[in-house]
Formats: sequence, C-alpha cells, structure tokens
Amino acid sequence: MLPSTIDEVIEQLDQIIIKSSNDESRLGYFPALYKKVTIKVKEKIAANYFEDNERMEKLDVVFANRYIEAYNNFHNSESCTQSWLLSFNTSKSWSPLVIQHLLLGMNAHISLDLGIAAAEVSEERDIELLRSDFFKINEILSSLVDEIQDQLSEMWPLLKPIDWIAGRLDESIANFGMGIARDAAWQVAIDYSKLDTIEEKEQYLIRRDLKVENFGSKLASPGILLNIIIRLLRYLEIGSVKRKIKILS
Repeated sequence: MLPSTIDEVIEQLDQIIIKSSNDESRLGYFPALYKKVTIKVKEKIAANYFEDNERMEKLDVVFANRYIEAYNNFHNSESCTQSWLLSFNTSKSWSPLVIQHLLLGMNAHISLDLGIAAAEVSEERDIELLRSDFFKINEILSSLVDEIQDQLSEMWPLLKPIDWIAGRLDESIANFGMGIARDAAWQVAIDYSKLDTIEEKEQYLIRRDLKVENFGSKLASPGILLNIIIRLLRYLEIGSVKRKIKILS
C-alpha cells in the first residue's frame, strides 16, 4: 500500500534504500537523498514552519507517492512515466556519475511530479493559497546544499579543491538551478489546476512527461565530448554502490 503519512513515506524510502543497498543497485541513490529532504520537511512541519502544516504533510505524501508508485511499477514491469523510466533504466549503467543519477531523479520528481501533486492537493481550494508554503521548500533545499556537497566529496575527492577554488559560486549555481526548477514546477501546478476533464489532464501529463524525459536524456548523455569527460571523471569516483548509498543516507 502507498503511504498515507509522512512517517510511512520515510519507512517506505528506507525499505527501498535497504533493498537497493543489498542489491548494489544505483536505484538507491535518489531515495537516500530524498529521505534526507523528507525528514527535514517533517521537522519543519512539527515546528509549524508553514502557513498550513497539515496541507504540507498531505502534499509531501501525495508528492512522494508519485515516486514510490513509479518505483514499484518499474520493479513489477508495469508502466510508469517516461521521465522516471529513463531514470530507472539509467541506474543499470556504470558510466553516469552519482550526481547524474541524482539529477535524473530530481528532474522526474520536480519537473513533473511536484506540480501535479500540488494541483491535486489544491483541487478544492484556490491554488494560490499554496504558493507561499510551496516556495518555502526552497529554503529547506538550500540548507542542505553544503551537506550534500560534502557527501559527494567523499565519493569524488576532487570536488573539495574545486569547491575551494569556486568559493560559494557552486552553491549559488545550485540554489539558482533549484529555484528555476521549482518555478517551472509551480507553473505546471497552475496549468494542471485549470484543466477540467480527465482526458485533458491525461494529455497534459503525456506532453509534459515527454518534455521532462527529453531534458533528462541530455542529463544522462550530454554529447560525445562531455560523455568522454564524464567517463574519465567516473574512474575517479570511489567506493562501491553500497558505500555511496550509505554516504548519501
């Protein structure tokens, strides 16, 4: 059964992480990161950080269930969105860096799932009432950038001197990119909330999914030259899949 509370979301993410770790599967990278964000959101809800904390827990659950359902469907050889299918299939490949696997998961989940979940949670209310809390998530994500960067440095030691040279530039770029992604997700929420019929919603999902998948394909394989560079960098990435999942957790 899909989770109905944020605690159940965390429990199911844990199950996916444990299975992936035992299987030495790269499918465990994204849920390890996702669990960290979910725990942070749970803490903020408990601290009454949002304007409507009950609604934000509901959003968190509806949002997470889109990933969990896609993951379950993939394992059961059932259909899932093309953007998630790309992410899951890429996990079978040795070449992509951990950061690419994470970005592919984030691409599917933020660029497609988040806006849909926000619209569904707001079905009986003006979606603009969600705007402030929706964008408060940016502050939570920004607070985790340094921690995630430190974890990636454990897998790829060259990141530390690069980070020292760049100063705060890389953090600024990460926050800027996340802001753009969430702006786009909010527009998806607005557009989807205006649709009346099931058929309109299904067609919108198909079109949006194809756009997200297309962008994801560029993340997975950005071109011959960059693919060569990525492969060289991949040889410098240290640790087993299990160890990397543990670091991200």
